[in-house]
Amino acid sequence: MSDNQSAFFAADYDEKIGSTIPNYQVIQNEILDVIHTLRPDPKNWIETGCGTGSFALKASAAFPRAKFVISDPSEGMLKIARSKVAEQPQITVLDAQGTQDFALEDESADVITAILCHHYLDPMTRRKTTLNCFRMLRPGGLYITVENIKPATDHGISIGLERWKNFQIRSGKSLEEAEAHVNRFGKEFFPLTIREHRNLLQDAGFKTRELFWASYMQAAFYAVKDL
Repeated sequence: MSDNQSAFFAADYDEKIGSTIPNYQVIQNEILDVIHTLRPDPKNWIETGCGTGSFALKASAAFPRAKFVISDPSEGMLKIARSKVAEQPQITVLDAQGTQDFALEDESADVITAILCHHYLDPMTRRKTTLNCFRMLRPGGLYITVENIKPATDHGISIGLERWKNFQIRSGKSLEEAEAHVNRFGKEFFPLTIREHRNLLQDAGFKTRELFWASYMQAAFYAVKDL
């Protein structure tokens, strides 16, 4: 059994994520580009589901004036994250917690990022996490979420899973490893369609909510809290 909700142990995450999620580094670069465009000088940044802290380090280098608060539900992930950011005073690591449990001050954040962490949640908890992110954002603040997604048709799901499996095999996984991962779909993680993502953001209170990147079975959305 893993020490987190991903397919592998926290100690193996950085090594294996690139052969599991297509274009993983591209996703991170696209996120930073959107933030440079919409919130070019964020002061306070929350990263939930921070994993091993790699993105927080990358983001803090790109936005050196920002102060980061990060956490993850997995203590195994946070142990690695704490080690990585130990020499980074602008990054504060909270105790292990899910997004739904963040109790930070209302309207305290300029940016909130949630990367590949909410698709493990049941519908009620996912709704609660999105509402909590809306609450913590300042007016004009930016929320970015990246998740595995569900195509709109059963045939589309079959095609998407086959492409995702083939990507993993090309990236060095065995057929058995790749099949084991895609078989988690709908059983261990629970993707939404693009439309369902937009509706979730709308229900939380975001009027501006857009898809800005998609490939394979992953998509990225930004939402802005109105002034």
